[in-house]
Amino acid sequence: MRLFRFFGYRGVTLERGEGQYVWDSQGRRYLDFHTGHGAAFLGHRPPRVVKRLKEQMDRVMVTTPSFDTPVLHEVLSMLRKVLPNDLNNVFFQNSGTEAVELSLKLAIKATKRRKFVAFKGSFHGRTLGALSVTWNPKYKEGFPSLDVEFANFNEPLELDESVAAVIVEPVQGEGGVIPSRPDFMKSLREACDEVGALLIVDEVQSGFGRTGEVWAHQARGVKPDILLAGKSIGGGFPVSLVAFTDEVASMIKPYEHGSTHGGNPLALAAVAGGLETLLHDGVVERAREMGALLMRGLSSLESKLVREVRGEGLMIGVKLRVNPTPVIKALQQGGLLSLKAGSTTLRFLPPYLINEKDVQDALSLIEGVLKAEESRRGLS
Repeated sequence: MRLFRFFGYRGVTLERGEGQYVWDSQGRRYLDFHTGHGAAFLGHRPPRVVKRLKEQMDRVMVTTPSFDTPVLHEVLSMLRKVLPNDLNNVFFQNSGTEAVELSLKLAIKATKRRKFVAFKGSFHGRTLGALSVTWNPKYKEGFPSLDVEFANFNEPLELDESVAAVIVEPVQGEGGVIPSRPDFMKSLREACDEVGALLIVDEVQSGFGRTGEVWAHQARGVKPDILLAGKSIGGGFPVSLVAFTDEVASMIKPYEHGSTHGGNPLALAAVAGGLETLLHDGVVERAREMGALLMRGLSSLESKLVREVRGEGLMIGVKLRVNPTPVIKALQQGGLLSLKAGSTTLRFLPPYLINEKDVQDALSLIEGVLKAEESRRGLS
C-alpha cells in the first residue's frame, strides 16, 4: 500500500516537534517557517492544547452536535472574548475548506441567491464549493463550479442584486501573501450593503493573531456577516469554525447542514487550549514584534532575485524574480522549512514563538541561499 500524494514529497520524515522546531528521522533539527501551511502558528505541541487534549481523552472523545458537553460551553464562553461582538452564532467544522462550504450554503439560504464574487489570487480550499471560489485554474480543471465571478483584488468593485456574497481573504496567502488595503475592504462592505449581499471574510490562515491582530479584518475597520477561522485555533488540531450574525442565523432551518465530527470533544478541547494560549501568552504582541523584526531583516537583504517583501505580522512573502522552488529546497537543506505562494513568492509562516536568534539564523541562511542561487544563475 502507498500513500497517493497530491502534494510534492519533501523527502523528509518528521518524527518530533517542539515549539518552533521539528526534528527528522536522522535527528536533524529544522526551524519551521512552514508549520503545516500555517496550522502550527501556536508552535508544535503547544502546552495548553496538549494538556487539554490529554484531559479530554480521559472523559469523552466522541459526540455529535446533538449533545452538549462541558467543554462546548467553556469554548463558547471563551469565544465571546475573541470573536467580533455581532457574530453571535458559531458552528464547528473539521477543516478550513469545510468552513468555506458552510459559509457558501449560509449565503445561498440567507439571500436566496446563487452567485458569488471572489478574487483573482484567492484560495479557499479544494472541495467543490470552496474550489469554485478559488482562483488558480490548475486546481479546477475538469471540475464543475458554482456561479462565481472573479474580480481584481484591491480594486474597486461593483455588485448587482444577483450576488449572494463576496468572499475575501484580508491577506491573500496562496495568491502571494498580499495584504488587502483598508479602503478596499471598506468598499466591499459598502458594496455588499448596497445590494443586500453578504460579506464572508476568510481568516483561516490570517486569523488568530498571525498578522499581529487577533483578526486581520478588524485592523481594516470592517464587519463581516460571516467569519471563517481554522488552522491555528486548535493549535494545529483539525478544527475550524464559522461565526455568523443573528440575521443570517434567522434564515437557516434545522437539518440544512450537519457534521458528525464537527465540534467533537477533542477538537473543542484543542480550541480551549488554543484560546487560552491566545488570551494569556502574548501571542498577538509577539507576532507583531517578531514579524516586524523579520520583515525589516528581509527588506534589508541585498539580492538581485528579490522583487518585494510584503505581509503582516508573521505572514510574510518574498516575491522573487524566479521560481522559488530551488530556494525552498536549499533552505530545507540548510535547516529552514518554508513554502511557496503563487508562482514566484517565497512564503514564511513561522510560529509566534520564534525569538531574535531564530530570526537572525533564518536571515543568515536566506541571504546565503539567495547569493548561491544568484551565482548559479550567473547573476552575481
